[in-house]
Amino acid sequence: MAEENTRKLNDQEEARRVKMNALKEQGIDPFGHAYARKNLASELFAQFGDKSVEELEALHAETSVAGRIMSKRRMGKIGFMHLQDKSGKIQIVVKKQVVGEEVYELFKASDVGDIIGVAGKVFRTQSGELSIEVQEYTHLVKSLRPLPEKFHGLTDKEERFRRRDVDLIMNEDSKRVAFLRPAILRCIRNYMDNQGFTEVETPILSTLLTGASARPFVTHHNTQDMDMYLRIALELPLKRLLVGGMDAVYEIGRVFRNEGMDVNHNPEFTLMEAYLAYSDLEGMMNLTEGMYQTIAKEVFGKMTYQYNGYEIDLTGPWKRVSMTDAIKEKTGIDFRSITDTEECLKLAAEHGIELEAHEKQYGHIINKFFEKYVEETLVQPTFLYGHPLEISPLTKKNPEDPRFVDRFELFIGGKEFANAYTELNNPIDQYERFIEQLKERELGNDEANDIDMDFIEALEYGMPPAGGIGYGIDRLCMLFTEQESIRDVLLFPTMKPRED
Repeated sequence: MAEENTRKLNDQEEARRVKMNALKEQGIDPFGHAYARKNLASELFAQFGDKSVEELEALHAETSVAGRIMSKRRMGKIGFMHLQDKSGKIQIVVKKQVVGEEVYELFKASDVGDIIGVAGKVFRTQSGELSIEVQEYTHLVKSLRPLPEKFHGLTDKEERFRRRDVDLIMNEDSKRVAFLRPAILRCIRNYMDNQGFTEVETPILSTLLTGASARPFVTHHNTQDMDMYLRIALELPLKRLLVGGMDAVYEIGRVFRNEGMDVNHNPEFTLMEAYLAYSDLEGMMNLTEGMYQTIAKEVFGKMTYQYNGYEIDLTGPWKRVSMTDAIKEKTGIDFRSITDTEECLKLAAEHGIELEAHEKQYGHIINKFFEKYVEETLVQPTFLYGHPLEISPLTKKNPEDPRFVDRFELFIGGKEFANAYTELNNPIDQYERFIEQLKERELGNDEANDIDMDFIEALEYGMPPAGGIGYGIDRLCMLFTEQESIRDVLLFPTMKPRED
């Protein structure tokens, strides 16, 4: 409470502290105790919303609710409030002749933002609004800060994300998204479990940088006196479980990448990775299309969504196209027929594509062309497959053309949503790929992987042929809740410290 000793209170805050002290003088704890409520607001509307005045009168239905005062007005000896709980709002009617003068004065002294509990009968007012006529009124918590002005709430987006608690009070859409995200995750887990997968947990701290191309967060283990990384991916430990015979595993967890922040990226985000023994790229496509369509049907009951300025239709079957064919369609260049790296470098220069030292290779150049000419054009759900070897160090080579690998990315609305492989299970090939990654690091690629010898050793025992996939859960939630920014689907996105 150091801030309370230095921060100057405004008039409203001073007045609320005066009321807090008045409650203490009456023997009422301003920050009270447990309260037994029978119903949420939504339950009352579901049960009684279609009842007439006469039907409610005949039912003599009684209930108790608890929540935050969101509005308040008085008309002589009758007071009206809207009480908000997690499910919504319901009107509360306080009559002096029913509750008595002492309780009515307690009601009069309350402020918008206070938390109370009330018990009484369910009825409908003359204006037709379902309400509760209070018979018992219990003060629970005194709000010492006024809520934002009700018609505007928190209009500054930065303040909304920084003060998520207040945003959830004032913004119905924020609350809607907050409850939809766990519903989506429950649906994903049910779907994966029904497909025969087992959910597991793997370490967040690691001594190696593996599983993806990303800059890490570095921390320090004091007892062992060694630096460690916060994981950037989930991949290698999960594939070791395939070696161990678990066959079908998935994990949903936070990963951490020390990179920029924008509407699609947060330094910590939620990733799901899944690995299925004896499967391949085709199996991962079917798994993915089925999962998205299951969420659409079971959680939302619709197949079309507004995302990134487009109307997205999740009805299948989804489009499948190779990276080189997609580039050829947009530029006329057929990289499959080009074998000379110098020719690729010349094409890059002609098209104004800048390359870092470690990117002056066949596969990196193809990827640069894709990012410039194709990526943002993949609006409807599209499985883009056939990635170059150089940008896919953990993926099995395509048996027909070893310059490419059996990998796909799912694109929706011009954004990547998933990344899948036919998994590389040849330990000799995998070791050579790790060596190539170290060479790239020497050329300046600070996202190149370390060599994980424990993983190589596991592969030497034999990992079954397998398909694997990683899903960005936050972006998935953005699509289904029709939000523009990753910060809208994270309750507490990474923020710079507030400067008072």
